Amino acid sequence: MRELGADQAIDYKAQKFEDELKDIDLVYDLIGGETQERSFKVLKKGGILVSLVQPPSQELATKYGVRALFYGGHASASDLAEIAKLIDDGKVKPVVETVLPLAEARRAHELSETRHVRGKIVLKVA
Repeated sequence: MRELGADQAIDYKAQKFEDELKDIDLVYDLIGGETQERSFKVLKKGGILVSLVQPPSQELATKYGVRALFYGGHASASDLAEIAKLIDDGKVKPVVETVLPLAEARRAHELSETRHVRGKIVLKVA
């Protein structure tokens, strides 16, 4: 986790993150549901919750004095080219969990659904 820039790691199986964190400026929600709702508790007043999976509750945002946004955008070809350049230049290091042949797309999907993958699952086409 420290390699990825984390100051503190929390074992989500043994600890509730909302009991360990407070006064956070920004939360990126990549899970949604109950986890998203609990995330409001760790934000400081004026903080921001950005969800990539579901629109966050504006009612909870008002209750906690924070902003809550949903980003459901799609990357354009130019966005992907810029990301590729950042990777090629070594400025961004993607974390790849596993590479599977396209014929194993079903297995890749099953791995993704476990939500216990520590990086990207790549399907190799050629």
